[in-house]
Amino acid sequence: MTNNILIEDQYKRTSLFEKENVNYLVHVLKRFNTVPKLNNINIITSNSDPNVFKIVPNKAIIIGSFYLKKPVLALVYLRYGIEWQLWFKALNSKKEDAILCDIAALEVTRIFYKLLPQDDKEKLKSIDSFLINLIKSEEALNINSLLQNEELIALHEIKNKTNVFKESWKPIIKNLAKPTEYLLMDGGDLRLNIDEIALLNKYGCRPFPRPDAFTFASSTATSVSNFAFDKTDKTRSILIKNSLKNGFKDTTIAFSELLKNNLRKLFKLNDACEIIFSPSGTDASLQIAAITQIITDKDITHVLVASDETGSGVPAALKGCHFENTTALNYPIKKGDQIKGFKDIDLIKIPFRDENGKLKSTDQLDTEVLTAITETNKLGRHIVLHVMDHSKLGYQSPSEKMMQDLSTLNNLSIQVIVDAAQLRLDPTDIQNYLEKGYIVSTTGSKYFTGPPYSGALILPENVSKLIHTVKKTLPKGLNKYYNHSDWPTSWFCSKDLSDGFNYGSYMRWNAAIVEMDRYYKTPILYRNMGIEMFCNFVEDSINDASFLEPLYGNETNTNSFNSQEFGIRNIRTIFPFFILKDNQVLSLDHVKKLYMLLNSDLSEQFEGSPLEIIRLAAQKCHIGQAVNVKYTNNTQSAVLRISLGARVISESWVNRDISLFFRNIETQMNQITVIIKKIELILSNPELLN
Repeated sequence: MTNNILIEDQYKRTSLFEKENVNYLVHVLKRFNTVPKLNNINIITSNSDPNVFKIVPNKAIIIGSFYLKKPVLALVYLRYGIEWQLWFKALNSKKEDAILCDIAALEVTRIFYKLLPQDDKEKLKSIDSFLINLIKSEEALNINSLLQNEELIALHEIKNKTNVFKESWKPIIKNLAKPTEYLLMDGGDLRLNIDEIALLNKYGCRPFPRPDAFTFASSTATSVSNFAFDKTDKTRSILIKNSLKNGFKDTTIAFSELLKNNLRKLFKLNDACEIIFSPSGTDASLQIAAITQIITDKDITHVLVASDETGSGVPAALKGCHFENTTALNYPIKKGDQIKGFKDIDLIKIPFRDENGKLKSTDQLDTEVLTAITETNKLGRHIVLHVMDHSKLGYQSPSEKMMQDLSTLNNLSIQVIVDAAQLRLDPTDIQNYLEKGYIVSTTGSKYFTGPPYSGALILPENVSKLIHTVKKTLPKGLNKYYNHSDWPTSWFCSKDLSDGFNYGSYMRWNAAIVEMDRYYKTPILYRNMGIEMFCNFVEDSINDASFLEPLYGNETNTNSFNSQEFGIRNIRTIFPFFILKDNQVLSLDHVKKLYMLLNSDLSEQFEGSPLEIIRLAAQKCHIGQAVNVKYTNNTQSAVLRISLGARVISESWVNRDISLFFRNIETQMNQITVIIKKIELILSNPELLN
């Protein structure tokens, strides 16, 4: 039986396919890619009965031409039908429990409708459709009314329902009756919400694939790939089936442990290393602050290296303060207020740049860090040193030599945290840090291009054992941030945290691990050659553009690591640059505006121009967002970034063909050329920046 046929037999010169309709139909069908892909479910179109919409359980969905002539309406109905079939398959076709399929499919379709662009919703306003009316009515969505809804039953004609909603279904519906694209932005905070027009979040990306954009924004955030989205969507289907069979709680715990074990395997870590998932890298800093509070009775000082190039909310998190106005568990809070249960701490910030915006030397940074630690140690305080590897502009500090010098200090009470949020490291780098007793804070959403946010702490065996023996509990205010299930269950300190599971965090990590796995499947020789080939081209391209000025000089990193072997941490993979117009650096506001214009279709602004210009203006280019940096003449400006991401390598390695691998990388290098040309196009039309 053919799978997933959509209007296949309808392509005749009907009004549906007249010129004015084709572009909009294509626009809608692009979104159909987020609908689950089910084997052996046919989508059958009907002209003889244009108003028909029927679900044939476990076999087909029949949809009439009335719906197909209204593509958004067809999309919503098909989303309902396919979701219904997904849950029916998960029930092993148990007709007596079909009410679960009705309710789950309706809940998913309701969220799916909310995520449609505003223009699409407008096209549904004048349509009188029972399903659209139902998903727009909050009152009609209570379980008791749905149990009696004859119109839902009529869609599949399963009469012998028990009309009983089982208690065990409630957590499954609550956590998994959500579209995958919604799960990928759930359990974070407001920064993951998408706007109603472009469907982009604060970071300029989407929780579903965006293949029409050129994407080199891995230093900030990236839209999920088709490959990772499909794998994660399939995972949701498996979790639904396993939850119905084995119970929700046991299934979820097993899933969480599977993700952690997969991460250990990828980095070749031993089982004694604990992993704590976190909704974001900033949340991971809050977890560090909380752990530090319970493992020492001393006063605490955090020494934050690269304070100007870490996450903007990290200083607040380390002080035990709210860093946004909502938490990952969707509690409203007030940004800046101290979280209940946290003690006051000292925070020493050591920025990479001086007050004039000039990058400090390695020796200068080492001296500042060592002085801060030495003076704080004299006060008998517990020190938490936050080492940077890599920053958002691609730097590392302090040096290995300075870290070795710490052994000369007497009675030093210190814990080292490695900020590896960019994860521009090889597995051996992570192993080396853990062997030294350092905690590694990382994410799967930067270099590896998983969906934002997916944070994690990797704790070495000695730290995990220490925390395991602690009989204090974490600060009470963390109940609004984390569930008990997010932390190692054997730890006493986390026993009073909230019940529940953060499925958004799990699913984002699932997508990130999918990306990591296919990246590491690329043979290391070709992987490294591809990295150097791409990065050399980006550097040369920026240098050759007279209107771009690289922020970096001849240095590779702030810290020069001598190694006989190639390592991702030893090569520049983030390329920040200033933008110049008439030899004057753009203002901060103009840089931010240009960043948004790059990521938008500007073709309407160039009507009447040559086709080549229109195509260039239309191309969406997503690169690393603006970072505030002073220009050489002490003028406040900002840099944008073109960054290597793991997908440059993994999406080029197909069919195990070496020649095709390098040709695919060259294709992505050509995209860099287009990005730089679009910057030039915007600069040549300065009215766009106003």
